[in-house]
Amino acid sequence: MKTVELIDVLWLKVNAIVAAFEIESSTNIYSGLLRMSDLLSMQHNLNIPLYIVAPDDRRNKVIAEVNRPTFTRLQPAMVDICRFIPFSTLKNRIAEIADLAKYLKPEFLDDLSDSCEPEEP
Repeated sequence: MKTVELIDVLWLKVNAIVAAFEIESSTNIYSGLLRMSDLLSMQHNLNIPLYIVAPDDRRNKVIAEVNRPTFTRLQPAMVDICRFIPFSTLKNRIAEIADLAKYLKPEFLDDLSDSCEPEEP
């Protein structure tokens, strides 16, 4: 429970976790990913999307951290379940949908977030 308590945001449906978020404005991205990895390790059948929410200029750092060997060896690999949400995108989208926010489901984040797959050179 200590690990779960340290995750920045958990999206719940009744008592079930349906998504997890780490907000990394100035803190270490790696430690946020470790907390989410611990959550998945402790809950073996937990199959939820994970999100790193960070400033736009930290995109490359998020992608690099998600693709570290320690996270690519997980099953499923962190890159397959963790996505990046830039602050600017989140801020703009929230302004657009503010009146509907209470009706949203986690799936709306699929269009809002970006893959953490490394870009081809």
